[in-house]
Amino acid sequence: MADERQARLPEDPADYTMSLGDHLEELRRRVIAAIIVPLPLSILIFFIAHILVEWLLLPLQKVQLAWGFPPEVQVLSPPEFLLLELKLSVVLALVLSLPWLLWQAWLFIGPGLYPRERRFVYLLLPGSGILTLVGIAVMYFVMLPLMLQVLMLITRGVDVPAQLIPAATASDSALIVPILEHPPETAAPGQFWVSDDGTTLRIAVQSDEPDHVQVLQAPLQGRNAVTQVFQLSSYVNFVLALLLGVSLAFQLPLVLLLGGWLGLLNAPMLRGKRKWALLVCAAVSAITTPADAFSMLLMLVPLYALYEFGIILVATLPVDRVVGRSRDGDEAA
Repeated sequence: MADERQARLPEDPADYTMSLGDHLEELRRRVIAAIIVPLPLSILIFFIAHILVEWLLLPLQKVQLAWGFPPEVQVLSPPEFLLLELKLSVVLALVLSLPWLLWQAWLFIGPGLYPRERRFVYLLLPGSGILTLVGIAVMYFVMLPLMLQVLMLITRGVDVPAQLIPAATASDSALIVPILEHPPETAAPGQFWVSDDGTTLRIAVQSDEPDHVQVLQAPLQGRNAVTQVFQLSSYVNFVLALLLGVSLAFQLPLVLLLGGWLGLLNAPMLRGKRKWALLVCAAVSAITTPADAFSMLLMLVPLYALYEFGIILVATLPVDRVVGRSRDGDEAA
C-alpha cells in the first residue's frame, strides 16, 4: 500500500499519512533496498580495481616522467594494496549507485512534498549530477596535474650542500656515459645515457614485444636532499579527498539557487556580497587543497566562478518561473 501511494505522489501531502512506526518501517525498507545495488556492485568492481589504480596513477606518472623520476609508487605493508582496492571498489560502487540511492530517497520523501516543491527537486538533482561530472573532469584533467607539478617543483628545490657531495678527478680512461638532451630516436638494448640536466639515468632494454625497446630511467641521487617517493595509499587518499572537496564545491550554484527559491537570497544581495564571497571561497580553497598558494588559487578561481554562475541562475530562474505560477497563487490553492 505504501508503494502504491508513493508511486502516485499525491497532490496534497496530507493524503499520505503514516504513523511513526510505519515511517520507521518504511525508512528501514528503503535503506535495505538502497544497499541491494552497491553491495554486489562493489564485489564485481573489485575484480577490475587494478584499472582504477592505474587510472588514478596516470597523472602522477606523467609528472614523474616529466621530472625524470621512475613512474612508480611504494607499498609499505603487505595488505596495503588489497585494502586500497577494496576501498576503491566501495567508493566507485557508491558513485555508480548514486541514481539508485537518490531514487530510494525520493520514494521516501517525495509523497510528503507539494507538487511545486517536487519541481525544485526535478531541476536540482540533474543539475547536481552535471556539476559533479564537470567538477570531476576539472579536477582530474586540470587541477590534479598542475598541483602535482607544483608540489614536485617545491620538493625538488631542496638541495644537498655542495661541500657534502663527493668530488672526483676526471680521467680519460674512465667509462664515459653520454649526456643527451633528447633520447635517441632508435636505441639498442644495453644502451644508456644521462639526461642533459644530470638528474636521470636512462637505459634501453628489450621489452616483451618483438622489435621493441623499452627505456627505463632512474633518478641520480646526490644533489637533491629530498627523494620523490610516493606511497600508494597516501596518494590515492589525497586524490579522493581532493575529488570530494571539488565535487562538493561545484554544488555552490545550486545552493545559491535554492536559497533564492526559498526567499533567503536574491541577485542584488549576492552581487553586493562579492568581497565576502571571495573571502569565503579563499577559506574553502585553503581547507580543501594542499598547503601551497598555487593549489589554493587553482581551487579559488573555479569556486568563485561558480559563485558568479550562481548569481546568474538566481537572476534568470526565479521561483515563479520554475513553479509556473506565483507563490501567492500556490498558497491560495
